[in-house]
Amino acid sequence: MAEEMTLFEHINELRARIVRVAIAVIAMMMFSMTFSLQGFEYAGVQLAYPYPNPVQNISAQIMLYMQDTLVPENVTLVQLAPGQAFFAQVYISILVGVIGAMPIVVKEIAGFISPAISPTARKQISHIVAPAVALFVAGVVFSYTVAVPFILQFLYQYGEAINVVPLFNILDFISFVLQFLLGFGIAFELPVLMYGISLTGAMSPYFWRNNLRYAVIILVVFGAIITPDGSGVTMWFISIPMIALYVAGMAAVEARARRLGLTKANT
Repeated sequence: MAEEMTLFEHINELRARIVRVAIAVIAMMMFSMTFSLQGFEYAGVQLAYPYPNPVQNISAQIMLYMQDTLVPENVTLVQLAPGQAFFAQVYISILVGVIGAMPIVVKEIAGFISPAISPTARKQISHIVAPAVALFVAGVVFSYTVAVPFILQFLYQYGEAINVVPLFNILDFISFVLQFLLGFGIAFELPVLMYGISLTGAMSPYFWRNNLRYAVIILVVFGAIITPDGSGVTMWFISIPMIALYVAGMAAVEARARRLGLTKANT
């Protein structure tokens, strides 16, 4: 029981879970930095298998794919110092590690907070692992396919306007892209966060609806703060999806409340 655990026991449990998460992330990072994916065809289906290749590894293959799909036309990626390409691969391997280990990350977080909720709700917390992983991946995919290409092209136009040479530092480019990928991935966890908080009973299921107007303002301001320009355009790539996710989380929490027979009057 959570109430029978001492503070020292809670700290030890947290440390053990963090170690397991770190091992999972590092293992995926090492895999992406050590192996490459070699393609082959079987029964008309294109497949791939891992092959040891520390130089042209999975991170390097992802970097080449980013260069082909994200870099605006006529823009060249450059390496201005000997170690920049290597550290760019390390950054990509971190993203691979986080995405690959996400099921373990979510499972460990859910396991740590489960003692703080009721036995009935505890049975439901295992059900949020798959949605949490799916939402994180959806955030990364949305960022890569919609937000990042538009933002890069939009900002590149400022360089064209003053006729500067179109060169991107490889390390700055990868850092810029990964900030958005991880940021969107984490932001898309908003419905799971709302649902998890409601499972603890810390807030009424209808708290989210009662504060919807304030949430919209906060999310719009948040989108304006973390976007790299003051145009008022790119901020909506963050604000609108997060508002939609907030509404989805609110609907999920209220649906659970209705199944339990909870109403505004008795919460």
